[in-house]
Amino acid sequence: MADESFLGWPFFDDRHRRLARELDAFASAYVLPEAGVDEACREIVRALGDAGLLKHCCALEEGSRLDVRSLALARDRLARSDGLLDFAFAMQGLGTGPISLFGSASQKHDYLPPVMAGQRIAAFALSEPQAGSDLTMLETAARRDGPGWRLDGTKTWISNGGIADHYVVFARDGIGLSAFIVDAGTPGLEVAERIETIAPHPLATLRLTNCHVPREAVVGAPGEGLKVALATLEVFRTTVGAAALGLARRALDEALARTRTRRVSGHMLIEHQLTQGRLADMALAVDAAALLVYRAAWAKDRSGARVTREAAMAKLFATEAAQQVIDSAVQLFGGVGVVTGSSVERLYREIRALRIYEGTSEIQKLVIAGSLIKEAA
Repeated sequence: MADESFLGWPFFDDRHRRLARELDAFASAYVLPEAGVDEACREIVRALGDAGLLKHCCALEEGSRLDVRSLALARDRLARSDGLLDFAFAMQGLGTGPISLFGSASQKHDYLPPVMAGQRIAAFALSEPQAGSDLTMLETAARRDGPGWRLDGTKTWISNGGIADHYVVFARDGIGLSAFIVDAGTPGLEVAERIETIAPHPLATLRLTNCHVPREAVVGAPGEGLKVALATLEVFRTTVGAAALGLARRALDEALARTRTRRVSGHMLIEHQLTQGRLADMALAVDAAALLVYRAAWAKDRSGARVTREAAMAKLFATEAAQQVIDSAVQLFGGVGVVTGSSVERLYREIRALRIYEGTSEIQKLVIAGSLIKEAA
């Protein structure tokens, strides 16, 4: 197993260390279902809820906040075990993040407990065919209809699309953006297309056509959707880095095990200096990523203030570093590393999307540079 001394870092409290042990116990005991991706995700969500782990995805009580270190630890430990475990956990948090951060008491009461229990699946519907990182390009429209609203537009790349029980949908309301809770089954909401990716996850394109929601469906106040979206993404952007970190830890574990058992030119692979140099680079990347991820999570938890630059650095470095670590693991495995279904081949497919969603690596660089320029002005 890779080094776990990071749990002794001052970023964590004892409750976080206990959580890490709970997560490891769950991941080591849980047997992934042999089912299609949709049913597998449903079963994983139920299991996470039964284990009490989904409570970390939500902030239910008045005045409570999402604990980003707990979210990051969960994604780190679960991703190290399996990418789909991480996905199922993370989407419960992202899909209810706007409600946790800005929802009314009644919205929290109605939506959060079933998500925490694993009885309801959540989704976050922001991206559109022409609007990914640039939220100014959103075209989905919301117009007032008596006391409620009617939504029209298309959302795509929606995680949990097609299996979610509710979606938080962002739409342009004529003044700015607003966020709406749209229950699955609402007339006018349909799954237009399922999207197949190299690492199978439930993704879909949604179409909203004259879709009516009551005024109680607005999260926060009308026109506050941009603030809701950015605040939610800032929390979960750090945890994307944590998921990448978990995948990189698994790759290092696998590489160490492989090089201890593979013999090359009469010696174990791990005895070769070139191998040792590659392993050292992998370990360095893992620890550097962990420092950035848990610094960002600690900073957010400590102050509650914006940590835009820290979150962008964590997401950017951890995802790019994990790609390099996993590529090194594939290289050390040799031909076995590119065999479909091998451990490192699965990691190779899992990591690639993390450099794109919730803000591409290029967008993170612009965020970091913008912060530097603003401070220097």
